Amino acid sequence: MLQSGERILVLGGGNMGCALIGGWLDAGLAPEALLVVDPNRGEALGKLIERYGFRHETETPADFAPTVALLAVKPQMMGDALPPLKAALSPETLIVSIAAGTTVAALSKHLGEADGHERPIVRAMPNTPSLIGRGITGAYPNGQVSEERRAVADTLLAASGPVEWVDSEALIDAVTSVSGSGPAYVFHLAECMAKAGEAMGLPADLAMRLARHTVAGAGELMIRSDETPAKLRQNVTSPNGTTQAGLEVLMDDFTGLPPLVERTVRAARDRAVALSKD
Repeated sequence: MLQSGERILVLGGGNMGCALIGGWLDAGLAPEALLVVDPNRGEALGKLIERYGFRHETETPADFAPTVALLAVKPQMMGDALPPLKAALSPETLIVSIAAGTTVAALSKHLGEADGHERPIVRAMPNTPSLIGRGITGAYPNGQVSEERRAVADTLLAASGPVEWVDSEALIDAVTSVSGSGPAYVFHLAECMAKAGEAMGLPADLAMRLARHTVAGAGELMIRSDETPAKLRQNVTSPNGTTQAGLEVLMDDFTGLPPLVERTVRAARDRAVALSKD
């Protein structure tokens, strides 16, 4: 998976950090090459420690020199969490941040320069399906990240699903609005489908099971199929049939899903931009 010389410090042992840690250890990362720094030992982190036996500290120790530092704390905690980390970092330490709305510039401000240069930083945005190894991550490297270190970041982030690299940090906000926030949109679609079924007489629990399995199954079919989503939609749609009747409402250019989804994604993107400026 990684070269044996890599030593990884994870700042924050929450759900997303633990999802990545579990993927690395399952793939063969040596537990002694890993240190998790978190004031708390939550349930997910505790289970991983009991299973693999890696080191956990409540504060960054002086005796662990990481080659990679994964920042998995909440954005609002960065101001307090990052300064104590500086002493453990070398100029070559690769910084990988999965904190939403926290820019490379903000990270550089908290961590300081190394040898007069910005530190090598990868800003990444995974999503919640990463918790079951079915996520996708958008990532952006600053100019200090070499191809070799980018490959290391790619390997680490790929523990939870595919990694897509973008050439502009501004595009991370768009990634956040599509795939980062996207699972919530899909969950709400399932909610709405279930409520509509219930309104037409289906028992609530049955309506929800139908909606959940339909959304999950359709998503899996998109992943496994070589066809585009548009082609898959067309395959389901018989002329003048029930699906066509429903799609005529859903695909209306003014009142249907296309303009609604565009407004939704744009609102999420705009909020991500605003958070990065706070």
